[in-house]
Amino acid sequence: MTNPTPNEGERTRVREQTTESASVVNECPECGGNIVTDEVRGETVCDECGLVVREETVDPGPEWRAFDASERGQKSRVGAPRTKLMHDEGMSTNISWQDKDAYGRALSPRQRQKMQRLRTWNERFRTRDSRDRNLKQALGEIDRMASALGLPRNVRETASVIYRRALEEDLLPGRSIEGVATSVLYAAARLGGTPRSLDEMAAVSRVEKDEIARTYRYVVRQLKLEIEPADPQSFLPRFSSELGLSEEAEHRAHQLLQTAKDQEIHSGKSPVGLAAAAVYAASLLTNEKVTQSEVSDVANISEVTIRNRYHELLEAEGNIASA
Repeated sequence: MTNPTPNEGERTRVREQTTESASVVNECPECGGNIVTDEVRGETVCDECGLVVREETVDPGPEWRAFDASERGQKSRVGAPRTKLMHDEGMSTNISWQDKDAYGRALSPRQRQKMQRLRTWNERFRTRDSRDRNLKQALGEIDRMASALGLPRNVRETASVIYRRALEEDLLPGRSIEGVATSVLYAAARLGGTPRSLDEMAAVSRVEKDEIARTYRYVVRQLKLEIEPADPQSFLPRFSSELGLSEEAEHRAHQLLQTAKDQEIHSGKSPVGLAAAAVYAASLLTNEKVTQSEVSDVANISEVTIRNRYHELLEAEGNIASA
């Protein structure tokens, strides 16, 4: 067998280098065409000239077929992704509470007794020290309150991370677990752009409003969290949705709040009160009348506050019109 000439060896080396770069830039080394993957043959080829860039590619999919979500869930051999919402980040084993085997048949009384003992010991091993027990209780409270307030998953994850930081920096002694859990959820909601008022937090929490505010200020100061003041406009989508208002009314409410900002009327006032008054005023201006009582129930704020902010918003709007 003859050795390749220097020119042939050089061309081979260049082709190998260009092949490697092709896998990165997704471009054919010969004609510059698009690279596509033929999953049936396990090849990566050029869509223009047909050059085989790579052979025997690894198939990342499962070796079994599934035709719906339930079949995929039954045949999958991987667990749920790691999450900060669980004290062990979801890395431990869970034993189902159902006394059935893999085929759905009921267990015998002896097997049920054995499984109950296994569940007990499994639970003890999952929370072996006080830190795990603390985290388990706090994260359960965060999940419960977030569900009651309709907060998204990313806010729950953020609250869990903040609570873990507070626990690591030893900020909990002298404060209740429920109080710290509520305060970090309040902070996470503001960081996530879906703020809730202190009254709303107190309604689903097991601690008083004053304790939530006090603990919140302490946690933010100690952890150096950069949380901007709540924007009244961030409350408008939720209030409008719960009151059944149109997009026109919500847009009008945004305009009223923007006018108040331009004239610095919002300074020193409750953002929830301003948002509620803007929604009420916008509903009247667009002939989608809602009562102050309905807005008060949705925003969890007094009707007196709504009336006061309502007059201030209309006055600011009048100042712009007269100018």
